Amino acid sequence: MTATALDGLPPSSPVARVGGSGRLCYFVRMTSEATADSAARLERDALGELAIPAGAWWGIHTQRAIANFPVSGRRVHPRLIRALALVKKACALTNAELGFLAHPLAEAIAAACDEIAVGRRADAFPVDALQGGAGTSTNMNMNEALANLALERLGHARGAYDVIHPIEHVNLHQSTNDTFPTAVRIAAIEAVRALSEDFASLQGAFQDRERAFAGVIAMGRTEWQDAVPVALGAEFGAFGEAFARDRWRTFKCEERLRVINLGGTAVGTGLAAPRRYIFRVQEQLRVLTGMGLTRAENGLDATSNADALVETAGVLGAAAANLSKAARDLRIRHYLGEIRLPARQTGSSIMPSKVNPVIPEAVIGAALRASALGALVGVYAGQGTERINEFMPALADALLEMTDLLGAAARILTGHVREIEADAGVCRRRVCDSPALIAAFVPTLGYRRAEELALAFRASGERDFRAFLIRALGETAVEEALSPNRLMALGSRS
Repeated sequence: MTATALDGLPPSSPVARVGGSGRLCYFVRMTSEATADSAARLERDALGELAIPAGAWWGIHTQRAIANFPVSGRRVHPRLIRALALVKKACALTNAELGFLAHPLAEAIAAACDEIAVGRRADAFPVDALQGGAGTSTNMNMNEALANLALERLGHARGAYDVIHPIEHVNLHQSTNDTFPTAVRIAAIEAVRALSEDFASLQGAFQDRERAFAGVIAMGRTEWQDAVPVALGAEFGAFGEAFARDRWRTFKCEERLRVINLGGTAVGTGLAAPRRYIFRVQEQLRVLTGMGLTRAENGLDATSNADALVETAGVLGAAAANLSKAARDLRIRHYLGEIRLPARQTGSSIMPSKVNPVIPEAVIGAALRASALGALVGVYAGQGTERINEFMPALADALLEMTDLLGAAARILTGHVREIEADAGVCRRRVCDSPALIAAFVPTLGYRRAEELALAFRASGERDFRAFLIRALGETAVEEALSPNRLMALGSRS
């Protein structure tokens, strides 16, 4: 490892600056011999010297972040790490193509990016998801990890930043404020694509039950009261329609998320980045991701405002509401005995054989948490100041956790719904016993006559309202009025 003098110290001093540029803020020495096998290596930045575990892929900026942010106990979301690796690869390849970075260095950095982009080296990213600094800690963690991974590929010890430097080489022509928000959008696109497919499967599960239960008449309820009879299958079909909208809305989120500010550097103006790099790097990233990414027309806007992410969270909030509503209604029908949910586990340590509707309950819990996270996305977006959003890491964490929760909830509910059975006998009995059944006869009898029959039934003390109506109106009239096709026809016969 070569070194230059530091504050009058000779190059042989145990504290020496790596690299020859006065702008470098890294200083490295090994605690015994200058090898990666040492117990630790020492790196130095503008704040001083710090020991780095010898086996760590990261460097001093990451080490400080580990100490500074013991907040949530959660690491940065893997989707975001993978997306940021793709951003860095695009930058390295572009810099090499334009002659700003030596090809051997760019190739080593790009290969390191590939490792991370496919989900390897998760141990290289220890920083907490909730961090200050607009994402600088994650950006520097990536820069340091890529530098050290690339160094090892080239046969150098970790920390040999005179060969490949985290800032001078890996972060060349970049800022946290353009790389990190770009990575957030790529991660979000990947997440909403997967979520759209999850909703498509859930839609299919409800539509399958719609067909299976098409001939089952059940009592439709409003405000916890019997209202009018409906086909049970139609109720499942209604949820299928809701999740079809969620599928489409989620898919359409990508249109807003495609607009990126990569190349804008610190505030969106592209300061310190060559013009030809700015245009080329976005083309390179589009190829690497396979996504229809587009350069923001107004770089300052794209760097400082996160409303596209808030809009996405709003769409996901609608899906959370639909999941919660569907799961809640399934629990009610199950409690009334009209449908049978699949038994998943025994539900009590004191009541033998008790089985609870745990899957709908888990879905409701996940949906409520997702709704709360969606609200947080809006709050974080509004807390940005001037030309950046300092809370982008927290915003990204909330949005990506939201997609995780909704996807998991949709998947477990999909399998559950496909196994639901209807108890046609219970459904029919509840319809027949309910005075609300009279609503089906209003078109033929008129409101006043129908009301008289309902009141007469209540006064009679009988339980079977259908039998009562057959005696009053005749079996043919009753069966015709209560046929599934008649009940679900649009409007009444004229």
